[in-house]
Order: sequence, then C-alpha cells, then structure tokens
Amino acid sequence: MPPFCSSCGRHLEKNNLNKNICPACIKKRLNFDRAFSPCVYDGVIKKLIHEFKYKGKDNLGAALSKIMIDFIKEYNLPISYLDFIIPMPLHKTRLREREFNQAEILGIHIAKEFKKDLVSGALMRHRQTKTQTELKNNERFLNVADSFSITNPANLKGKNLLLIDDVLTTGATSSEAALTLKKAGAHAVFVLTLAN
Repeated sequence: MPPFCSSCGRHLEKNNLNKNICPACIKKRLNFDRAFSPCVYDGVIKKLIHEFKYKGKDNLGAALSKIMIDFIKEYNLPISYLDFIIPMPLHKTRLREREFNQAEILGIHIAKEFKKDLVSGALMRHRQTKTQTELKNNERFLNVADSFSITNPANLKGKNLLLIDDVLTTGATSSEAALTLKKAGAHAVFVLTLAN
C-alpha cells in the first residue's frame, strides 16, 4: 500500500511522508536505483516463500509471480523501459542443494508476461557467502562484498535492468549485485522482490 520509500520500496509511515525515504535508507547508500515489493515479509507470504524456497515447492512460483505481475500493472512500474530481467543468482553449491533458483522461477513468469528477455547467466555469484538470515545489518553488507561477477559485460553496457529476487531485507545483496552490474556498464538497475 502506498506511499513507498523512493529507495527500498517499503511502505512509509505518515511521519516520514515529507522525506519520501524511510529511516533505514537515510542511513545507507544503496547501489540500485529503486526497489519495489508488493508484500510485507510476514504471515502467509513469509510461510509461502519459505515453502517455495526451502521445501522444494517450486510449483508455487506461478502464483507468487502473479502477485508481482499484478503489482507491476497496478502501480504502472517502468517495465517498458527495461531491456533485460536478471534473476538474483545462487552460488553453484546452494543451487545444487536447492535444485532450483527461486528468483529465476519468478523471473521466468514475469519475463513471459511482459515479453522481456530473461538473462540468467549474466550475473554470477562466484563466492559462497554465509546465509544472510544469521547476520546483523552491517554484517550483511560485508558478507556479500565482491561476491558477484559478470560473464559478458558488453551485453549490459547502457542497459536498463530489472533484478528479481524473493525478499529484500537490508538490501545488501541487491545493492552489491546492482553495483556489479553498474560497474559492467549497466545504465539503471531496478529491483523487484516479492516481499520486503
């Protein structure tokens, strides 16, 4: 429900409306241009994401991505200006454990709906990091530093990108991924997650 923070996309409380940015984002510099999320990471959505991500229920991807698709349409997000959709990559070890990348499944449905190219191999997670859930806010940024690389920078030069993931918490992972994409020449990087 609007109004949203102009950086991380979280719902703004009435006392923050004049700033147009949430207190958390005032304290940190995030490398993506803007993040959007249709849901709060709580209750039923939290349970569904957990089932989807950790219990192997990849069939939930269609229903969960529909929430994201409806949000894009309802709030008229700038999808027509975007060149590629990029799912947040998993390290190969975690991908082997989970057997699928939840961000890629969400991205496939979104890319199909809006007739955009999904570029799965462009962004790679070359360094395995600790699970972010175990870490404090400042530790999360250090944990993901220099953990991404680009396979073919020429393909991203001057492009506007949409990075897809399931949850945005501190924004550390998305910010580091966006920094890597921008260093490779991307013009703008927006982030869309199911929940924040």
